[in-house]
Amino acid sequence: MNGTLPKDELFTDGADPAANGPKASSSVSNLVLMDSAQLVPLALALGALVGGGAVATVVASARRGRMAAEVASTTVPDGVDQVIEALESAGLVLDPSNNVVRASPGARSLGLVWHRTLVHPRLLELVDRVRRSGEAVTEEVELTRGPLGDAALFLKVRVAPLGARFTMLLAEDRTEAHRLDAVRRDFVANISHELKTPIGAISLLAEAIGHAADDPVQVRRFTDQLSTESERLASLTQEIIELSRLQAKDALTHPELVDIDHVVSSAIDQNRVLADAQRIQLVGGGDRGITVRGNEAMLITAVHNLIVNAVQYSPSPSRVGIGVSAADDVVEIAVTDQGIGIPEDDLDRVFERFFRVDQARSRATGGTGLGLSIVKHVVQNHGGDVRVWSQPGRGSTFTIRLPRVVEPALSPVKAKAQS
Repeated sequence: MNGTLPKDELFTDGADPAANGPKASSSVSNLVLMDSAQLVPLALALGALVGGGAVATVVASARRGRMAAEVASTTVPDGVDQVIEALESAGLVLDPSNNVVRASPGARSLGLVWHRTLVHPRLLELVDRVRRSGEAVTEEVELTRGPLGDAALFLKVRVAPLGARFTMLLAEDRTEAHRLDAVRRDFVANISHELKTPIGAISLLAEAIGHAADDPVQVRRFTDQLSTESERLASLTQEIIELSRLQAKDALTHPELVDIDHVVSSAIDQNRVLADAQRIQLVGGGDRGITVRGNEAMLITAVHNLIVNAVQYSPSPSRVGIGVSAADDVVEIAVTDQGIGIPEDDLDRVFERFFRVDQARSRATGGTGLGLSIVKHVVQNHGGDVRVWSQPGRGSTFTIRLPRVVEPALSPVKAKAQS
């Protein structure tokens, strides 16, 4: 044996390949055809499924991208930018995430916006309410001025939808109106209180005169007191009228050139008798030939009130100085006394209506508490300001500061014509 198998033993089934060849090939071909017929539809179905899924994924991604782009976009409807920039009041536009995408200068100056965020929760509540209901709302709200401030801010707020995505908020600052209302209420209350004293005194004195009709000495004493209270009532009424006139918008409609020398001398002359009665010397001095533009009578009243105030609060004997100085374009009229002075805590309040540093002394001298308030309004109407320096026990200095008018020098022809 040479180890080689016989030819017929190469096949385990003992069949001759030559004899079985055609049948085997036919079976294999049939199997291949049957598998191909099944695989083609399966492959087509699988391809359609995969393709459809890919298309759906692309479409969904595109939709999500478009929605994200819409949310992130800060493009507002046409014309809104120009309206926001033109607003003098506060105006702003918020996106669906409550980010401030547009804000007027007024909104920023009022402290409504901080780092593109609406600061006040109360305003956010209004925005959310409008976003849910789709209807505009208008309310008056009280807020603090900015995230760090505690000053009151009164706003009339209107919130309305702006297109499908944005919300517009408009706010009108009503703080000054509320302040004026409060001042008006306080003013009326103070007037009522101040008028009660002289009116009540006059009523009691009239009754006392009736009971003392048979006593000439008592009648004379009550009559003198009645005259004093009447003068005080008349002075109070006149100063209330004067203060109301000064607070009007047209208080200084026709300003003229005013000689400060004449203003100061007139105010001193008006107080000469009062000062002499209390042994107080009035001394004027300083620069001369200075002019301002305004109303002479108003300025005389302002300086007069400062001198009266200085005389009333000065000891006897003493002196009150009235000095005038000019530096650059500013005229200063200073009234200095050697009186009781003003405590530091009261310096910011001395120009308030009816405020008195010494209540008893002011009432005893017939003061109304309106003199310095009138001074402040006169000076403000003339474009100036009034300042005060004081130290208890050493006296006070009130300084009126006004814009100076420098008249051009006359030409030789005009000078000759005026001479």
